[in-house]
Amino acid sequence: MRNPLQDQLLKAGLVKKGQVDKIAREQHKQRHAKGGNAVAPDPDKVDAARLQAERAERDRALAEERNAQARRQEVQAQIRQIVDTHKVKRTGEIDYRFNDGSVIRSVLVDTALRTQLASGALVIVRHGEGFELIPRAAAEKVYGRDPAMVVLDHGRSDGDSAAKSESDDDWYGQFKVPDDLIW
Repeated sequence: MRNPLQDQLLKAGLVKKGQVDKIAREQHKQRHAKGGNAVAPDPDKVDAARLQAERAERDRALAEERNAQARRQEVQAQIRQIVDTHKVKRTGEIDYRFNDGSVIRSVLVDTALRTQLASGALVIVRHGEGFELIPRAAAEKVYGRDPAMVVLDHGRSDGDSAAKSESDDDWYGQFKVPDDLIW
């Protein structure tokens, strides 16, 4: 059984009846062929497919790494923006010292800022190469993005350290502390 295109080509004289029959038989064989005529896969094609799969995997890993780097940069930009918009202007000549890992750093503050730092109302965060003071509400936003950026926070305390400090307060309460002592 021929299709209409084959009939038209035959009537126009562009093909011969033998050619049409031969093509029809090949198409019929392809449609009704069983698994016995399967040809072994070409090793070059297998290698090419394996290389393509490896490239796709490598490209996916690189894209994932780039996306992670972009997310980290985005978080850092958000933290910079939070600190820039909420930083407290530092004035004063009192050196407020704090630990930054294994190094002792200091910032200049006045009496009011020192009191707020000690009570936990203000927090010290990393900002570029230096440090800035920000209010507690802004510090919570920074904690949500990267807790390592917060250097000093007297407002957050662990339950274990709170119990420890109460026992320490009781023991140290027996000693008189001079009124003019400044740390």
